[in-house]
Amino acid sequence: MLKKFFLLCSGVDKDVIASCSNGEQNKYAGIGGTVFFTAVMAFIASSYALFTVFDNGYIAVGFGIVWGLLIFNLDRFIVSTLRKRNNFKRELFQATPRIILAFIIAIVISKPLELKIFEKEIDTVLLQEKNQLALQHKNEVVHYFQKDLDKNQAGIDSLKSEISKKEKEVNDLYAVYITEAEGTAGTKKIGKGPVYKEKREKHDLALRELDTLKAVNSAKIKHLEEQSKQLQSELQTKVVKSQPVIEHYDGLMARINALEKLPFWPSFFIMLLFLAVETAPVLVKLIASKSEYDFKLEDFETRMLHILEFNRMQEITQSQVEKELQEKLQKDVISDEGLYGEKRKGLINILKEQSNTFNENQQKMLRNF
Repeated sequence: MLKKFFLLCSGVDKDVIASCSNGEQNKYAGIGGTVFFTAVMAFIASSYALFTVFDNGYIAVGFGIVWGLLIFNLDRFIVSTLRKRNNFKRELFQATPRIILAFIIAIVISKPLELKIFEKEIDTVLLQEKNQLALQHKNEVVHYFQKDLDKNQAGIDSLKSEISKKEKEVNDLYAVYITEAEGTAGTKKIGKGPVYKEKREKHDLALRELDTLKAVNSAKIKHLEEQSKQLQSELQTKVVKSQPVIEHYDGLMARINALEKLPFWPSFFIMLLFLAVETAPVLVKLIASKSEYDFKLEDFETRMLHILEFNRMQEITQSQVEKELQEKLQKDVISDEGLYGEKRKGLINILKEQSNTFNENQQKMLRNF
């Protein structure tokens, strides 16, 4: 039962292979087994690849079945249509498109399985890339808000600087009128004279201006600080919102890119393994010498071709005979006197009717005039 199934997978002619030896049947059963298991690997590979994309087992398995059947049909077609000839160059030319197609199929099948085999290493690379993306995104967000933050901080520093300058001015005026009262500077007269009062008034005026400036600038500083806090909050919100996107950076394309960053040779040898499996049936049929099945299939096709050519010749001969019979019948009909008389009589009656009709029409026209 298993042997019959693998023979079906190989695409051989059921009647022809049944008349071949057991060894010949085993050879083609082996080729069919290769075709079948290649399709199974294609099913597994595509199912895993689709599972990483949709994260849904039903969709992955459903598409995997379709893809496996597609690969099975292609491989079966490639193997069954490759015929052995007596000219190796012609066989190679015939097999070249099939080998190229086998290369493509092998690469497509091997890539998802490579992703599964090197899953842990790929996860490590993806973790590094996620951290790098998170840091890069945070720097971009900070850079986006930095201009406004710097502007606010500059405004706060400017307002504080105005207060500091005014405080220094008030302190200097305070020192001036105190030293004037002590007689250590200014007029150097001890006591609170007119000069002292004048300097004291300047100090008091500057002190009132300082109080006003502190009140105004404090309100402005508070407003700018609130704006800075709001900007910082927006910055943190944007950073937090981007985290789920970065965390889900593990799709099919991201994993393929991560796989390319791993050492080349392990992945290359796995691809070569699948390439060998996929091209094995084609290469076996190409390299192997002409066997019993090939001879019998060629004999069957030759006999079928002769039968078709004979049937075609029979159709051509029958067509020629029919044509000659039709020509002879036409000549016999033309030379028949009775048929001629009937045709002559009918034509005379038609001409008479046409003449009578013409005369009647002419008379009507004359009467109208």
